[in-house]
Amino acid sequence: MSKILAIHASPRGERSHSRRLAEGFLSAWQARHPQARVTRREVGRALIPAVNEAFVAAAFYPEPEARPLTMQADLALSDQLVGELFDHDLLLISTPMYNFNVPSGLKAWVDQIVRLGLTFDHTLDNGIAQYTPLLQGKKALIVTTRGGFGFGPGGELEALNHADPWLRTALGFIGINDVTVVAAEGEESAERTFAVSVAEAEQRLLGLARVF
Repeated sequence: MSKILAIHASPRGERSHSRRLAEGFLSAWQARHPQARVTRREVGRALIPAVNEAFVAAAFYPEPEARPLTMQADLALSDQLVGELFDHDLLLISTPMYNFNVPSGLKAWVDQIVRLGLTFDHTLDNGIAQYTPLLQGKKALIVTTRGGFGFGPGGELEALNHADPWLRTALGFIGINDVTVVAAEGEESAERTFAVSVAEAEQRLLGLARVF
């Protein structure tokens, strides 16, 4: 049975275009996979704590199997989020691009799931760090919206987009390299043109729902 984990990152509710596009994909996907399981994780409208000193001390404790109970508590949410990733075959992330990057809740989620010994490993080879991803065989779909135009590959403003390219890097670091991005652009630029971009994104997502 296929299982998909949906991460919603927009702080907006029903007004969120990225959330609406993602939910449209999920409806089409579930129609084709009625026995599949969908888990939704809210990171835009629910607090995901930022990494702090207690988290770092616990995550890098030299003997993970002997962590004190207080440190285990500091990592409880992170352990749960990592467990969700391992428990699902497919990952869907819906997010707007804010100030050239992702919303803070999604950044906090990524910081919680990039974990030494769980989602990646690390060794030293003659003093040079070697990293090994520990998540394998998973696919990801990023559904994103952007206020202006030209932030996609080959666009005039591509260099200013640190949202979905950064997500690709972070996901690839832990082993999720099969990543598809669907974007709608122009929300703050031109209403009619944005509507066209959204319609194109909807059609692409309907197509992906048949093969994802």
